[in-house]
Amino acid sequence: MPVSILQSFAAPPAAVLDDGEMMRERVGTTVTSLLGLLGIEADPVQSREYILLSNILDYTWRQGRDVDLAALIQLVQNPPMTKIGVLDLDSFYPAKDRFGLVMALNNLLASPGFSAWLEGEPLDIGQILYTPQGKPRIAIFSIAHLGDKERMFFVSLLLNQVLGWMRGLSGTTSLRALLYIDEIFGYLPPIGNPPSKLPLLTMLKQARAFGIGVVLATQNPVDLDYKALSNAGTWFIGRLQTERDKARLLDGLEGAAASVGGRFDRRAMEQTLAGLGNRVFLMNNVHEDAPVIFTTRWVMSYLRGPITREQIRVLMEPRKAAARQAAPMTAPAPAIAATTAFAPTTLTAPTVTAPIAAVPGAAAPAAGAAPTLSPDVPCYFVPVRGSRKSRTVVYKPYLLGAARTHFVDTKVGVDQSADIVAITPITDAPIPVDWAQAETIDVAVTDLEKTGEPDARYAALPSAAGQARSYTAWNRDFATWVYGTQKLELLRSPGFKLIAAPDESERDFHLRIQQMAREQRDAAVDALRKKYAPKFTALQERLRKAQQAVEREQAQARQAGLQTAVNVGATVLGALLGRKAVSSSTVGKAATAAKSMGRASQQREDIARAEETVEVLQKQLADLQAQFDAETQALAAKMEQLATQVDHLTIKPRKTDITVQLVSLVWMPHWQDEGGGLLAAW
Repeated sequence: MPVSILQSFAAPPAAVLDDGEMMRERVGTTVTSLLGLLGIEADPVQSREYILLSNILDYTWRQGRDVDLAALIQLVQNPPMTKIGVLDLDSFYPAKDRFGLVMALNNLLASPGFSAWLEGEPLDIGQILYTPQGKPRIAIFSIAHLGDKERMFFVSLLLNQVLGWMRGLSGTTSLRALLYIDEIFGYLPPIGNPPSKLPLLTMLKQARAFGIGVVLATQNPVDLDYKALSNAGTWFIGRLQTERDKARLLDGLEGAAASVGGRFDRRAMEQTLAGLGNRVFLMNNVHEDAPVIFTTRWVMSYLRGPITREQIRVLMEPRKAAARQAAPMTAPAPAIAATTAFAPTTLTAPTVTAPIAAVPGAAAPAAGAAPTLSPDVPCYFVPVRGSRKSRTVVYKPYLLGAARTHFVDTKVGVDQSADIVAITPITDAPIPVDWAQAETIDVAVTDLEKTGEPDARYAALPSAAGQARSYTAWNRDFATWVYGTQKLELLRSPGFKLIAAPDESERDFHLRIQQMAREQRDAAVDALRKKYAPKFTALQERLRKAQQAVEREQAQARQAGLQTAVNVGATVLGALLGRKAVSSSTVGKAATAAKSMGRASQQREDIARAEETVEVLQKQLADLQAQFDAETQALAAKMEQLATQVDHLTIKPRKTDITVQLVSLVWMPHWQDEGGGLLAAW
């Protein structure tokens, strides 16, 4: 399914904003990728386009504002800053010259081919890698249908999204995710700095600390940057065709070994690589003492090669149909920017909410000028959102309540605060305000304004809303409503004694539990391995000595057998060739031969006993290994079971923990359409 690049222009998370180097990388690669898509060579020092766009993105992102391509065009035409460096904006980049960049961006946005980038799933790495229940999954992005510039643009944005997601994770020694890029040629070259190079180098250096693995595949190591090669810890090397590839590979292996303080025999490695044949590979791990040569098995493959876009469409049609059925029936939000990469195994349809919702009641009430209110009546306006487009703004009166609620549970260590802003209609009924009909709104108290739109119209104000004393009673009622309705619902893991943060999703909480389970499992397995290590060592040493005893007894038996044969032969010959049939010497030789035969028989018995000892020790070693494996599996099963045990914790506030911040009259803006109906405009 298509993947939207909307989030690629969205403000990065706080972890990126607070990291100056990471922020510069995100801004630089985004600008370089965008200018590359426009065919503009971006020099970070000389290019005015690069410097201007970098300053715009840095400024808007630090303000917490997202940017789309349309907004970026407006910001280029009217930048939010007046100076670039020490020069005035118009001296550095005059408006007439900026118009050329505006036209280039506008042409990109208006081009027919760009329409394919305006729809699709969000490029959210967390959502792509895990289901809402926290189950891991595989995402495959196909960029075969894109041009070279579009490929570089998307790959760079994807790598930056992975890097930003990675920066928000905690450090771990267990594998959390794996990034695999097939045929890395062009994205990590030894010469040049394409937008994809910097994030790739960063992940090769730092990703392992966050539990992220990076796997890169190429047929020609000479096309890779040497810094990337030296940061690769595990190598799978096949037969190399050119001496340049061998030399580059040896340089990278030597650098990787030096980075961990290991020894590297260049001549021996060169001879090993030269001797590799078909289906024979060399695995070199910088953490192991020596490389390992292995041979792959013959397999029967039913792969038909790279699949076409039509084949991808056929494969994804059932998933798209399921996503369409699961999607809520809401008006689609306007798409801003998108890529056409595909994730055929993971992406799901996003939940889309309409920015303007219809207000119950098709007809608008009679509206006129703003009513005159006493200064004692608190009154505010909710800001109008969206473009007017010649529509009339109509304000309707509501009662707004804002409160801060403190949720405390010392037994489980929860101490959280939450802000709530709710509105409820004001009527002319005997009970003009009923907080049971209240609904929460996503408007901060600090966003409220003291004045409304200049040409707006106002609905009739109920008489109770114009009396200051009404708000005192409504304040008490609001506090009672908050006390009775507000509660803090948190996910809890009893096994690991973890509680989800208020803003932590179910998926993220499950991921945190699974990560802790893996870490505790790994630690327990390590401890178990250390516990069993002396036993294994002792048994292996006894087995070695027993095997040596078998070999010694076998050697002695062979020698005894040979001596017996010699004595018997000498006795027989002496008896046949002597003058007397029976003599003292003949009898002595016969006795010696008999004794030799007895010793040979005894040696065979000693061999049997030694071999029996070896068998007993081998069985003990096998039993010990089985016992170790069973305990390891039991540990893994226990941790897996604990990771699945999640329940809900509900915390209700005390009355003393509720602070009412504001109860006032609020005018809510609405658009009046041609038919007289009202649509929410906040």
